[in-house]
Amino acid sequence: MPDGGLFRAARYRDVHLYQGFAHAVFHGHVPYRDFFLEYPPGALTVFLPPEVFGSTHYNAAFKALMTLVGAATIFVVALLLARIGASRRRVWTAVLLLAVSPVALGPISLNTYDAWPAFLTVAALALVLAGRVGAGFAVLGLAFAAKVYPLVLVLPAALYVWRTTGPRAAARAVSVFAVVAAVVVVPFLALAPHGLAESFNAQAGRALQVESLGGSLLAVADRLGWYNATVVHRTGHAISYDLTGALPRGLGAASSVAQVLAVLGASWLYLRGRDEPQRLVAGCAAAVVGFLAFTRFFSPQYLVWFVPFAVLLGPFEWLLTALALVLAQVWFFHYRDVFSLGGYVWLVLLRDLVVVALFAAVLAALRRGTVEDENPVLLEDETPVRVPS
Repeated sequence: MPDGGLFRAARYRDVHLYQGFAHAVFHGHVPYRDFFLEYPPGALTVFLPPEVFGSTHYNAAFKALMTLVGAATIFVVALLLARIGASRRRVWTAVLLLAVSPVALGPISLNTYDAWPAFLTVAALALVLAGRVGAGFAVLGLAFAAKVYPLVLVLPAALYVWRTTGPRAAARAVSVFAVVAAVVVVPFLALAPHGLAESFNAQAGRALQVESLGGSLLAVADRLGWYNATVVHRTGHAISYDLTGALPRGLGAASSVAQVLAVLGASWLYLRGRDEPQRLVAGCAAAVVGFLAFTRFFSPQYLVWFVPFAVLLGPFEWLLTALALVLAQVWFFHYRDVFSLGGYVWLVLLRDLVVVALFAAVLAALRRGTVEDENPVLLEDETPVRVPS
């Protein structure tokens, strides 16, 4: 349905970059050694297959692949809801919301590869809750090798395994995660250590970007005449629009500290309560949205990471997530205005504040002891969905 959707020729965001990387690999070039690749090595698992259909069909093939990944995510979310004892009404509501979420997200819904690590992340969670801990942490290792952010799920998931199965099982699970991630990353590290390090540094060394919480606060302050913001367009390996100056540097450092504290705080709250599947889902959701709320670089497609978790929570979290998606779509075709600190920066700030509110809401649900999954009065006669043990 959106412009840039499955049956539309328009392409947005980074599909042309993915195609360039795939074309280079198919012609014998080694990533990180022969050309710069700003993405982790695991991303190649979805960059390369569409090239089989030829350069002229890469765009359509990539969108079709992301559509399949989205369908698989819907299936996994349904299994997760069944695993935690959700009613059929809840399952149907959640999967329908997830299915129509690309409409709210807009043109970039199929034009970035973020759906791939999002699928791997919820698949890993589903496997852990199904008792297949080794497989779950292996998939989580693959997700980390594809996008890095799934690392935030390791701590709450390991705590769950520790408390339900024992410390040895938790240690083995974390080892499996590390081994799988290493299998994907180490070959490129051996072939091109400097190139891989340069890729990591390009991402980790990014300054405070305009779309981040700190950046949008300074942009609005500039609009109000309280601060004189300066935006620099960096055209190096990792392209970005960053705020420069002492205050943005300080806010950028504070954002990184806040990210770490958000993940640790979510894990700590989970540790204080019962070892229930619903609480693990909420703990992982809090870690992901906390990472997003305080990141220094917050592109609209990053919300794809949280959407599968949002539908596993309650209606309030659904509404906040939908609002964040719609706000991100509103300014998508007005990026020039955002980067020139025009009036659309107010919408960017509103999106960022909604994500912070979403983080607070998930933490509150986690603190209550369990996610309030159903209304016990309305659904007391409805049989929950069951899955085979």
